[in-house]
Amino acid sequence: MLQHAIGFVHNEEFYGAKAVLNVWKPDVIGNDFSLSQIWVLSNFPGRPANSIEAGWQITPNKHKDGLPRLFTYWTKHKGIKHFLLNNYCFSSITTYILKLQPNGYRSGCYNMICPGFVQTSRTVSLGAVIGPISTYNGEQYDVAFMIWKDPKSENWWLKVGNEVIGYWPASLFTDLRNHATLIEYGGEVYSGSSGKHTSTQMGSGHFPDEGLGKAAYARNLEVIDRYNNLNPVSNLILFADKPNCYGVTKGYSDVWHNYIYFGGPGYNPKCL
Repeated sequence: MLQHAIGFVHNEEFYGAKAVLNVWKPDVIGNDFSLSQIWVLSNFPGRPANSIEAGWQITPNKHKDGLPRLFTYWTKHKGIKHFLLNNYCFSSITTYILKLQPNGYRSGCYNMICPGFVQTSRTVSLGAVIGPISTYNGEQYDVAFMIWKDPKSENWWLKVGNEVIGYWPASLFTDLRNHATLIEYGGEVYSGSSGKHTSTQMGSGHFPDEGLGKAAYARNLEVIDRYNNLNPVSNLILFADKPNCYGVTKGYSDVWHNYIYFGGPGYNPKCL
């Protein structure tokens, strides 16, 4: 079972996206995962979706310490589990999908498990722990993520903080060789418990209406145009699969510009 709590923009030509993601250590149960990320997707009707994704993720079945770690993911074929809701495309990075991909790099890949993403940084690697970690009612920490298309090479690049990590070659993609049509910001939880919700948390594990210092945020939400200009998002739309499990709200301020709060505790009396 996949649950999302996101803000998104669509129906334009996008050449990248940027957001500052609040860093937390949500509790994750068993083989579940919890993440905060940016999605850059193509979403043309009747065609396989392409996606590029980057952020932090907690996957206890891969890393027993339960710490947030830098990750990336990309796809290009319809065999990958994209799903549509009211014509909007969402992408999943569930581990069972990876296990079902005998062709590996031809359809998508997580981090550098198979060929695809090319790392150029010598100081930061995919899978590295991201910290410090925010505390409830305490200090808040965040990291800027940016994905953008180089107009000359047509490769898609990833920058985390002030460090350029590497790129996805243009040759990996079909529609993303041109541009993206959908940008998403926020959280995703995967729960593999026979369709029932677990107590795996998203973000801080608290609902967005608790606000700063208590709920997770993504701030300074921006998109990149064909001229490589960063622009604040406009007409941001919110989506949550089940708001009683994981919710999302939005706002604007002079410092944060466009932002969202998102997350929740998972299983509770209103989320079964």
